[in-house]
Amino acid sequence: MDGVDWDEDDPFEEQRDSVESPMRRLLVEYGRPYWFSVSIGLIASVLARALDLLPALMLAVAIDAVFSDAAFAEQVPLSALPEAWLPTTEMGQFTFVVVVIAGSFAFGAIFHWLRNWGFNAFSQSVQHDVRTATYDKMQRLDMEFFANKQTGEMMSVLSNDVNQLERFLNEGMNSATRLIVMVVGITVLLFWLEPQLALVSLAPVPLIAMFTYLFVKKIQPKYAAVRSSVGKVNSRLENNLGGINVIKSSNTESFESGRVEDVSRKYYDTNWGAIWLRIKFFPGLQLISGIGFVLTFLVGGYWVFTGTGPGPITGELAVGTFVVFIMYTQQLVWPMAQFGQVINMYQRAEASSERIFGLMDEQGRIERDANADELEVYEGRVAYERVGFAYDDGEPVLEDVSFEVDGGETVALVGPTGAGKSTVLKLLLRLYDVDEGTIRIDGQDVRDVSLSSLRRSMGYVGQESFLFYGTVEENIAYGSFDASREEIEAAARAAEAHDFVQNLPDGYDTMVGERGVKLSGGQRQRIAIARAVLEDPDILVLDEATSDVDTETEMLIQRSIDDLTEDRTTFAIAHRLSTIKDADQILVLEGGQIVERGTHAKLLEEDGLYAHLWGVQAGEIDDLPQEFIERAQRRQARTEAKQYD
Repeated sequence: MDGVDWDEDDPFEEQRDSVESPMRRLLVEYGRPYWFSVSIGLIASVLARALDLLPALMLAVAIDAVFSDAAFAEQVPLSALPEAWLPTTEMGQFTFVVVVIAGSFAFGAIFHWLRNWGFNAFSQSVQHDVRTATYDKMQRLDMEFFANKQTGEMMSVLSNDVNQLERFLNEGMNSATRLIVMVVGITVLLFWLEPQLALVSLAPVPLIAMFTYLFVKKIQPKYAAVRSSVGKVNSRLENNLGGINVIKSSNTESFESGRVEDVSRKYYDTNWGAIWLRIKFFPGLQLISGIGFVLTFLVGGYWVFTGTGPGPITGELAVGTFVVFIMYTQQLVWPMAQFGQVINMYQRAEASSERIFGLMDEQGRIERDANADELEVYEGRVAYERVGFAYDDGEPVLEDVSFEVDGGETVALVGPTGAGKSTVLKLLLRLYDVDEGTIRIDGQDVRDVSLSSLRRSMGYVGQESFLFYGTVEENIAYGSFDASREEIEAAARAAEAHDFVQNLPDGYDTMVGERGVKLSGGQRQRIAIARAVLEDPDILVLDEATSDVDTETEMLIQRSIDDLTEDRTTFAIAHRLSTIKDADQILVLEGGQIVERGTHAKLLEEDGLYAHLWGVQAGEIDDLPQEFIERAQRRQARTEAKQYD
């Protein structure tokens, strides 16, 4: 119902499977430049947690020495200090304990601040670099990649997946450091104070380790599925919001709400599977951790009350030491339980980093040579030499396409839907690379020159006339960012756009809305033409530049196009044949091959496919041969079947 196959693989599965050690790669490639901030965070975290352990130790000193008869200097925490540093009076000893405890809190607060600064600075910097690097890589991928991925899925990588990394690098690493220091520190102190009771307190640790290992094994594939389902939800929402006009005009709000409910329910079910596992894991982990506290309380309490340890335990246990054990084992329960949360964040981050690096490692069909020569356009002469091309499915789209265009000429490409017209021009722009043959501009193979110089030499006006969110001026100047207001207005006049822009509420400073939604189709196309005029390209590509306008607007646009194409090599695709009848050369494509070529008058005389297409647009349908109609029906059926596949 929703058009999304939830049983199919993650759209990024192929990329994810090729990534090795994604978290190590993240830290090495993107974390290394920020070693100073993360080092500050790590060191401060260690010191802050070490100071957090000090008050309990000093409380034991107070109980056993200040409030009992035990020697102050012989207490375990103080035995390593020079005796000259320690006070001898009871009040002095009490004051010493209070000062040490107060100092631990004061310096601990400073180190906690440094810890938060260090980890936040590190995580935010890495997040920024990863997001910008991922976007930069994404926008440089071939068009073939975008044809196979939905916008919502890619947005999920740039937003949700990158945010998951930031959470682990900040909260996860911070918590991991705290837990390691607490667990290691408490373990060392417990064995230092009383090794026999320490063994009792830490008895559940092996069980906790095994329990956590099982959790990690089960949760990892669930998080990968969750990350995939987020992308599908985003894709559905992006599609619906982008087509809101169609939804409203078709009165299908209820239908689309149902489709969103379906994908949201799939996400709910997938995410709930991971949540349910966490719900069972964390209380279980806390219960196991609590066993250590109960055992410590039972064994230690019996030891203190009776004066002798149970079973094989020997010696005496001071009250202060017993209190410290109770406090430390209670502190140990929470870190042990929190360890699962860290593993949880790590698994989420690893699943996200696999998708991110899988995308970054994506290899396109277009080879980019950083040392390629710059394209130099002298005349604008273009030659296609036995060009062949097929998309990923392997079915040929173009076969043995050859033609030449002299500098300054206008060549039009016409033919039925699916004939390969747009593909011919995509190969010229190197949105794809030819599989066979060569395309040359003034004798230079387009594959041997830099992409930037190739595309800089061309201006493109498409049928969609995409506008960015911003002002009219910003959209005309897009790609020519240093243009002055005078140059922008001159380009708008040449594109027959200046008059209507002047009548907008804020003129050239009017916001056009997302994708230019506040403007009509004809207005958007004239702004797109003005953009091409401002670029002053050597070669112009027009892909049905008047497809979305009425007859009067088409006349205005055609006037501006005629001025723009004068003395400039131009390629034009048009379904309205009246707009290209004056072209120097018309190429008629069918089935990926050039089946006719010549001027408008010559092609009409030949009475072939072009003449029949002209007859269709002239309303002479009854005069068309039956063979042409049958061929059109077969072409339409093949096109629809291919789109379905």
